[in-house]
Amino acid sequence: MLVSHCCNSSALDADKAPSNQTLRMPGMAPVPCMENLNTTTTSPTAAGLSMTLGIVSNIIALIILAKAYARMRRRSKATFLLFASSLVTTDLAGHVIPGTLVLRLYTPGNAGGLCNQPDGTCHFLGGSMVFFGLCPLFLGCVMAVERCMGVTQPLLHARMVCTAHTKMVVVMIWLLALSVALLPFFHLGTYTYQFPWTWCFIKVLDNTSITDLIFVLLFSGLGLAALAVALVCNTISGVTLVIARLRKKKCQRRSAKSHDIEMVVQLVGIMVTSCICWSPLLIFGLMSVIRSYSGSMEDDLDTYRTLMVTGVRLASWNQILDPWVYILLRRAVLRKIYRITTGRSDLRGSTFRRWEISSFQNSIKRALNRN
Repeated sequence: MLVSHCCNSSALDADKAPSNQTLRMPGMAPVPCMENLNTTTTSPTAAGLSMTLGIVSNIIALIILAKAYARMRRRSKATFLLFASSLVTTDLAGHVIPGTLVLRLYTPGNAGGLCNQPDGTCHFLGGSMVFFGLCPLFLGCVMAVERCMGVTQPLLHARMVCTAHTKMVVVMIWLLALSVALLPFFHLGTYTYQFPWTWCFIKVLDNTSITDLIFVLLFSGLGLAALAVALVCNTISGVTLVIARLRKKKCQRRSAKSHDIEMVVQLVGIMVTSCICWSPLLIFGLMSVIRSYSGSMEDDLDTYRTLMVTGVRLASWNQILDPWVYILLRRAVLRKIYRITTGRSDLRGSTFRRWEISSFQNSIKRALNRN
């Protein structure tokens, strides 16, 4: 997801001016809204750099995930890796597809349609942003639910969760997000150009209708609900692992497995990143459409336009940060950080070492039980 990375007061002034943005003057063709902006106020450089950074980050994460999945034999970890790979793949597509359309809008002659008459490019870009916005939130939520079940109900998890079920859930998530994104094509909601006219999204300002209100409520409601469920499930998983660790100290047992701790730490990182990046856009969208529909926007239009631009910029960073959460919060990286910060060349007596011994001992016990 990529949007304009440059917006200042001169652009706002250009929008305020009584230009021919939306007026059809006799004998004069309507002018696309991008042509009313000073071209020096917007630049594709920042957008291109953000797109490149996101693509490189997600490709690196995909390579690491593919290598980890190839050598992984533990089914619970393999399920997590499948979900994580789907998340990174979706983030990668979310940079390439909307990013290409946004960069196209910067090209002279490809500015798009009128501000109040979005064209096919705007509809596709708006639908892409809704789809690639909901997918990471849904995937993060499902990953948190799966890990919560694996930590609190391992036997039930072993019976219900498998590779086939994981792939089916991923496909269902994609279909659900696609269904929501296609609703404006069935006249429920509207996609329109957004200030500073280099991106398209749900219509939340300027004469919104009841269908726009319903669509924003659905989009923001689903996103916030996914974040809330992920928060609850990750909290339960974290508390369960802490209790298991404390119980282990009292009973001299090693009940907290290293791969469970590693996955929960990564999920907490993904959840925190999603909350920081997506909550502003979801909340600002709700605030804007409610104020617009109730007719109380008045002189606050510029303020809400700025809030929406800020929210979508933060949301675009989610797809850049998600892969780095997995890359940096792996056990191998944390071990190296531990060695550097403590100055120790070995891990004897450390938490990482105890985690590895615990996993090794559990693996031996499972192998003996099979024999």
